[in-house]
Amino acid sequence: MSPRQRRALLLCNAKARNGALDLDEVRAILRAGGIEPEEPPPEADCRDVIRDRAGAVDLVILGGGDGTMNYAAPALVASGLPFAILPLGTANDLARSLNLPLDPLAAARFIPTAEARPVDLGWVNGHYYFNVASIGFSAELAGELTAESKKTWGVLGYAVAAVRVLRRVRPFTVTIEHDGLVERVTTIQVSVGNGRHYGGGMTVAERAAVDDGKLDFYSLEIKHWWRLLALLPALRRGTQGRAADVRAFHAQEIRLSTRRPRPVNTDGELTTHTPAHFKVFPKILQVLAPEPVRGPNSFDLTALGSRLFPSSEASRL
Repeated sequence: MSPRQRRALLLCNAKARNGALDLDEVRAILRAGGIEPEEPPPEADCRDVIRDRAGAVDLVILGGGDGTMNYAAPALVASGLPFAILPLGTANDLARSLNLPLDPLAAARFIPTAEARPVDLGWVNGHYYFNVASIGFSAELAGELTAESKKTWGVLGYAVAAVRVLRRVRPFTVTIEHDGLVERVTTIQVSVGNGRHYGGGMTVAERAAVDDGKLDFYSLEIKHWWRLLALLPALRRGTQGRAADVRAFHAQEIRLSTRRPRPVNTDGELTTHTPAHFKVFPKILQVLAPEPVRGPNSFDLTALGSRLFPSSEASRL
């Protein structure tokens, strides 16, 4: 190994939707770019491996989806190592937020010459997250989605599960505390975003970014289930905050409480319950990614929404 080569932990989640990818070409691409991959046994826990090898490698390459990134986050923070992403999951929302190639081989080719840049992490009740934490509809959706359905149907699996959940969703009351204000509202979902994309391409807010040092909050205070369908185009664009029945704001710390404990979904995994204390940790990690592009949402279903709801107010959001 030449002096200029770097060592990287290559950790791939075999249970991810594309976790069965043959890694031989990935290894060849990395070695040609001056990176020697080090791979632990498949049964090893990635958190343990990252912590144990932190002083012996230069970076971590994580192969998987958003759940894999979420699980590895505490060890990445503890190690201080930069990380790169091989998108092998269903939605790969963090990769989308970072404008990374979604093809694993293209992502591998990007890594050797990529620069590390800082990103934020959201935090709720001791759990880190990259994208969005939600209570209500999205949390029920996360509970409905199975690894098998995501592997079989891909992003379409979100839509199939959403239809099932939509029929039984019920409003609930939540108390919101932020910036010295206390508000009590009735909603079907509250979301607290750290990144930009979530749920297979939904957008938490128009100008949301994973490195902007703030949390983006919205609450869907709708009266009928069909209203959620009408809001779909806006939810894809991140413009839902313009609607009269959607509450939206930015903050760095938020507390949410409900009458009875409700599950909290972080990056697609149910990890904690209300009461929930949210914070943002600015620039706590380094990720290999392009320089951020502040612009319109590139994963937009506006045209589809306009065809589905040509006369709805959502088409004007």
